[in-house]
Amino acid sequence: MFFLALPAGALADIVDKRRYLVGVQVWMASVALLLTALSLLDLMSVSMLLILTLAMGIGTALMMPAWSAVTPELVDKSELPAAVALSSLGMNVARAIGPALAGVLVSLSGPWLTFALNAVSFLAVIAALLAWRRTPSAAVLPAERLFGAVRVGLRYACSAPSLQAVLARTAAFFLGASAGMALLPLIVRQALQGSAADYGVLLGCIGIGAIAGAIGLPQLRARVRGDLIVAGASAVYALVLLGLAWIHSFAGLIPVMLVSGAAWIAVLSSLQVAAQTSVPAWVKARALAVYILIFFGTSALGAAVWGAVASHFSPSLALSAAAGVLLAGIVLTLRFRLPVTQSEDLAPSLHWPQPVLDSSLDRERGPVLVTLDYVIPAEHAQAFRQAMVPVRHMRQRNGAFSWGLMQDSENPERWQEFFFDESWLAHLRHHGRVTHGEKQIEAAARRYQKPDVPIAIRHLLSAATGSRDA
Repeated sequence: MFFLALPAGALADIVDKRRYLVGVQVWMASVALLLTALSLLDLMSVSMLLILTLAMGIGTALMMPAWSAVTPELVDKSELPAAVALSSLGMNVARAIGPALAGVLVSLSGPWLTFALNAVSFLAVIAALLAWRRTPSAAVLPAERLFGAVRVGLRYACSAPSLQAVLARTAAFFLGASAGMALLPLIVRQALQGSAADYGVLLGCIGIGAIAGAIGLPQLRARVRGDLIVAGASAVYALVLLGLAWIHSFAGLIPVMLVSGAAWIAVLSSLQVAAQTSVPAWVKARALAVYILIFFGTSALGAAVWGAVASHFSPSLALSAAAGVLLAGIVLTLRFRLPVTQSEDLAPSLHWPQPVLDSSLDRERGPVLVTLDYVIPAEHAQAFRQAMVPVRHMRQRNGAFSWGLMQDSENPERWQEFFFDESWLAHLRHHGRVTHGEKQIEAAARRYQKPDVPIAIRHLLSAATGSRDA
């Protein structure tokens, strides 16, 4: 995930998602078939198993951003929260049922049958993708290059307050909540003196709780804001961690696990919906890749930290400390309000006038300096400067790698905004990325422009003939 999530998100944004997903599924099916054959022929070795497991992990990392990004293409925006909840529910149920089913198959015929069933499951997904009649959007400009697309995705994440709110709340929850799943096997074995079957029952309770939570989420979302749902479910999960820490009865932990599944699905679904709906289509897979990176990164870090605390002290102390971190995270992230699903129109506005490039000049040439000259009456200067702050974020998340606002020393009413795009092609892409919601941000700053005085816009190319990676 750490090495491949961002490149995978960039690839999913610049190629046809359907073909990309089919290719990844073919890769994973091939790995599963090879695992099947080597196991059946008794040719499997430890090193080969590790290599093939890594290959399967590569496929998963390449798949996840694109898989998440196609959901808005399959359902209407009004149905997106329910669709994301259903997807999260499927993952939780599969996580509970899959290991149990694999255990039965291994006991009956060995591991080869498990790998074979896995391969068949990939073939079913490939068939579903091939049956999907996706209408690709017509490409006017050449596709972005991979490393340039990764840079632009990171730049977007650093300049999009709504996405940053999602990432902050994701990190705050999973850093503490990761202790539950990480230490549950230890609790079953040490505190409960239980068996693998007991562990499976508790996992099944998590899945049942997730189902119940997913069923009730639509009604809850109709009445409560997403950030309040996340805060409330996080508090409930903190109580779950305390229950895991101090309830040493198998029967007593069953309702705790049921509640944990409902709280987990409420947080995960709400965060995924917010991540899906806070970004425009052109950068969706890259933004979701950053979300996935934070999700897995904080989960892995948290699991390692709480495992170390449990080793040096006790699992109960580690779970109690994790509950404290989870509660602290709620307080620290209260100011990060999750975006509302219908709050902003993310469709391209296409209201900028088309820039002109002399036919003798190369479209790959860059960087490009864009300047906008304003005339702002003195009494509006402070308000104009404040209104330009969201304009800066807008320029940077849509592709600008540098931005500034200058005031004329000779005539204080004259202001110049400037920003740099990586090339002329990158600037044309910048034109197509501005949304209707961002058009309002621009209008809020331009209303201070002196009446009947046009804003002068210029495009300047670097004297160098090369360009940055566009």
